[in-house]
Amino acid sequence: MRLRLRNTGDVVDEYRFEAVGALAPWTVVEPQSLRLYPGTTGTVRLEFAPPRIPDAAAGPHPYAVRITPTEHPEAVTVPEGVVTVTPFEEVRAELVPPVVKGRFRGRPRLAVDNLGNVKVTASVNGNDNGDQLSYDIRPGNVQIEPGRAAFIETTLRPRRITWFGSAEQRPFTLAVRRSGVTPLDVEGTYVQRAFAPRWLAACLGILTALALTFVMLWIAYKPHVSTAATEQLQQAGVSTLPPEPTLSPQAPKAPPAASAPPVAAAPQESETGDGGGSGQQESKPPQKAAERTAATAVRELAAEDPGGRHICYRVYVRDKGWTEPACDDAPAGTPGSGAQLTAVNVSASGTNGTTGGAFVPDPASTKGEGHYPDPWTNAADGVDHYFGSTDDDAPYLMGFSISVNRGKDAVCQSSYVHDDDWLGLACDDPTSGFAFTYVGTHDNKLWIEAVRLKV
Repeated sequence: MRLRLRNTGDVVDEYRFEAVGALAPWTVVEPQSLRLYPGTTGTVRLEFAPPRIPDAAAGPHPYAVRITPTEHPEAVTVPEGVVTVTPFEEVRAELVPPVVKGRFRGRPRLAVDNLGNVKVTASVNGNDNGDQLSYDIRPGNVQIEPGRAAFIETTLRPRRITWFGSAEQRPFTLAVRRSGVTPLDVEGTYVQRAFAPRWLAACLGILTALALTFVMLWIAYKPHVSTAATEQLQQAGVSTLPPEPTLSPQAPKAPPAASAPPVAAAPQESETGDGGGSGQQESKPPQKAAERTAATAVRELAAEDPGGRHICYRVYVRDKGWTEPACDDAPAGTPGSGAQLTAVNVSASGTNGTTGGAFVPDPASTKGEGHYPDPWTNAADGVDHYFGSTDDDAPYLMGFSISVNRGKDAVCQSSYVHDDDWLGLACDDPTSGFAFTYVGTHDNKLWIEAVRLKV
């Protein structure tokens, strides 16, 4: 948009321009100041660049520009206008977990994220090769607000039960369908376990055959057993009654244990030195070492490899504090300990910085869904970028979204989810414009215990 300005005064004046309002972070004013002679006109160019994120909601957005003259600063002018952001849709879906195991059923959850700036209505159905599974999907239709996620409970049941044998893998697909858009297919695997292992069936067969053989031999060759022991005892006049018990003499009591001698107190070292002085040395308080953050670690890597791309990170473990920084796909955290992460510190080099935000449980949600409590932030190369909070009552991280601000570069991630394991490596798509990847789980009752990142 072009803003035309005319100096109607009688002196040369310089005007300063500043974008104000909610669209100010997306607005660039060129030039930022303009010098005009009396009776002359100048033009200023305004450029609006809303990011491709859910916060840039579709529809009209008001904007304003504050114009301040240098000679008369009290005569401020604020022209206003409206910018309409066009809608875009971006939907991602993920199975949690992608592989489920069971004998009679499997219960994966499908997380559908609306990364666009308009509400999305979608339906979900399942299919597989050979019609080997039946699907119970609740709910079958969902409406998702921008920047939110919907969780769909799915129950898989095999149409044929395997009683004996090894486990069988049955691939399946859950399709997220929207009107006028190609369905989004999410593939998973159901591992159907047998009711009993194959070796148990073989053992039962052998035991049954041995039992039948023993019974048949016993019936065919049962020996006749007789005894004359009672008769011989009667003839000898020996009584078969048990003897009367005899009283054993009372065992003498043990003498009382002698009390242990008192332990002598250790002699104290004399604190007096030569000449009757106290001899004590004045102790100096230890100096606290500087905190080693993700930016510190990534700057060291950038100094060793100026032309390379690196990413370093550390996590805040509840009741334990920050871990040491890890870099380039090394794990950071305490996988398998059950400890909750509440914050992440990230810094990159050679990628034009990072962008993202924390995803935490939403206590107000009636569907058990998490949310992004704060707007996404960004940081330049070599600068610490923080997601989440280190407060004592901070919510745990279900995960976080992250991207690198350079179109040709991708960021890849893997996370260790509580009561699960390391999830598979996932990367964003650099060709999709404002691409990012999500680190963590969509289950409101779970959290991440460790992460790995690389660029």
